[in-house]
Amino acid sequence: MTLFHFALPALIAGLTGMAAAADEMPPAQRYQACLAEVETFPKEAFEDAIQWGREGGGGPAEHCAASALLTLGLYADAAKRLEALAQSEKKGPRLKAGILAQAGQAWLLADNATRAEAVATTALQLMPNTPALLIARARARADRGDYAGAKADLDIALAGIPGHPDALAFRAAAFRFLDQTAAARADTDAALARDPAHPEALLERGILKRLADDKDGARADWLKLLEVAPGTGAADAARANLEKMDVKK
Repeated sequence: MTLFHFALPALIAGLTGMAAAADEMPPAQRYQACLAEVETFPKEAFEDAIQWGREGGGGPAEHCAASALLTLGLYADAAKRLEALAQSEKKGPRLKAGILAQAGQAWLLADNATRAEAVATTALQLMPNTPALLIARARARADRGDYAGAKADLDIALAGIPGHPDALAFRAAAFRFLDQTAAARADTDAALARDPAHPEALLERGILKRLADDKDGARADWLKLLEVAPGTGAADAARANLEKMDVKK
């Protein structure tokens, strides 16, 4: 969820103010405790959050419940809860957009790129040209095969945050699908100059090297990816690419 770190301070500050004041534990403390439980015992955290909601926990309880569902892999359910929470939120556009950003990510994880794009678009209407939201919508557009639309969003994002490795890596993929391999390679190199261990940039540069028949270079990038980020989706893709390359060899 690295793309949405921009939203977390507003979520925490805004949501804690929505909790009922009658709790034995201060709302902010209970919210933080619930989120900490999500990381280790998500099922129990979900049940605690539901009970807290019955007691008047409000937005913080609902957000913690949705976070638990995300951790449990129930992405569509989490996305629906987050969208409902965003619709009920009255504390300002930044908080609402932050919640929608998380909903959009959940829809992506649920393989519903169409809904993810719609949610990101709504968030961008609240906070126009926010780079993290543009990157989120670009990912959804790319998942739908709209690489030109993804590139357009990433161009705007990079105008706001020049050299951002996430945006560069994702734009490189869009360039590749648009048959602009030189531009794609320039973006991967720029991303890795900023962050030599960036998983998506390593994956993409490996793909570009393989397409250029540089199999040794591709293998080196993918093996480095497996070393620095073994548990990521990018690593899974690198393993699959290595297997295909070895079979062909």
